[in-house]
Amino acid sequence: MSKNVIFLINKSEITAGTRGASLGPEAIIAAARKNESPIFGENEVQQLQNVNYFLDQSTSFRFAKRIDGLVSVYKELNSSVSGILNNHSFPIVLAADHGSAGGTIAGIKTAFPQKRLGVIWIDAHADIHTPYTTPSGNMHGMPLATALNEDNIECKRNDVDAETISLWNQLKSIGNSAPKIKPEDIVYIAVRDTEDQENRILDRLGIQKIDVAEIRQKSVQAMMPIIEEKLKDCDIIYVSFDVDSMDPDLTSYGTGTPVKNGLKPEEAKEILISLANNPKTVCIEVVEVNPCLDEKENKMAEITFDIVEEITKTLKK
Repeated sequence: MSKNVIFLINKSEITAGTRGASLGPEAIIAAARKNESPIFGENEVQQLQNVNYFLDQSTSFRFAKRIDGLVSVYKELNSSVSGILNNHSFPIVLAADHGSAGGTIAGIKTAFPQKRLGVIWIDAHADIHTPYTTPSGNMHGMPLATALNEDNIECKRNDVDAETISLWNQLKSIGNSAPKIKPEDIVYIAVRDTEDQENRILDRLGIQKIDVAEIRQKSVQAMMPIIEEKLKDCDIIYVSFDVDSMDPDLTSYGTGTPVKNGLKPEEAKEILISLANNPKTVCIEVVEVNPCLDEKENKMAEITFDIVEEITKTLKK
């Protein structure tokens, strides 16, 4: 069944440690224009107001940098994503960095409060830190923890101040539900760069990881039924695709935290097309294209555009 696709552009990049991801969505659009693709003309494009002015001032939140701004981003995403879904449309979110993904999850749960939500997280990183465990304070490493309503106090390394705790609790509860997802309803794909605190919580929660070697050994086609079986009890699925899940030597270093030995672009595209074909999938998010870091001009955006175009064509069949 053909879906009404709406592109939701989120240029806020306040949760990453490097600058330039705010240019990522426009770089993808530029790649589309270079290829004379009509996908951004044939489908509605909505723009969220960005809060990148937070980058022009110091932050007092050492273990959750610019969390005050992120609360605003979560609220706006909650409203926009739920509105698109309530209008029976399919949001493809093109975001700057990954820290805002918890707001997307909030929006999905607001639209479908009674439905069980599965999450497929395609990324080099687990993004399940909290203010209590973060080594950097960068909140693009925390979105899944907000969706899980997880503090991971068991692995505490930081003494977090009361104001940060208050904002963190507010972030977790946006959309008036917490937790929004269950650990058993998460599947990681291509995660390969984690800290000890993350490894310990992944073990404790029993979150499934599918690594690159397994995909390469068994093939994407063989792995997709395994993923679907894992999430068989979920009513709906959200897919979050960080471009650093791909191997930078096969793409480019045009992303904030590249990690070698990732997916081939062809593998990433095959996975995402398969997930777009899954009738349970209700939202796909694409994040962390950073043209400022791209040593091959706009190569990462061009590869990402190719994937986004194929996703869009699949959804509109």
